Amino acid sequence: MNILKNLSIVAISILLSLSSGCKGQVTKKQEAKKANASIEHLTVATFKQKVFDYEKNKTWKMAGDKPCIIDFYADWCGPCRVLAPTVEQVASEYSGKIDVYKVNVDEQPDLANAFGISGIPAVLFCPQTDQPKMSTGVISKADFVKTIKEVLKVDI
Repeated sequence: MNILKNLSIVAISILLSLSSGCKGQVTKKQEAKKANASIEHLTVATFKQKVFDYEKNKTWKMAGDKPCIIDFYADWCGPCRVLAPTVEQVASEYSGKIDVYKVNVDEQPDLANAFGISGIPAVLFCPQTDQPKMSTGVISKADFVKTIKEVLKVDI
């Protein structure tokens, strides 16, 4: 009888620990989904409306009401997939202070060509008043935050 009681306690303990582990995973998935919800995928039309109308204006004039980051990427690009979690973290941490956008270069080749994107990932940091700055390749979270502070003039 004692063995059965002990086995029941062990089984209940295992089930409780497994269910709490699943809750943690759901929370991480929910956080990622929340970050993705704050990242908008741009087309040529929405880019012109929200960031910069490069056909109408010859000098940089930000169209949006706050600084932004634009991640030029492709689904097949390994380094782009490496950078994606950092972009998602930044979108979540700076929510309301900067806009974070993504441009799929395969789906929006005109945008990639307009900005001379020849290698991806490429991240365009667009301040409200100054000239934008392009960064290519995978950059660390620390460098991402440093560039946000220096170029976009935004702190968390």
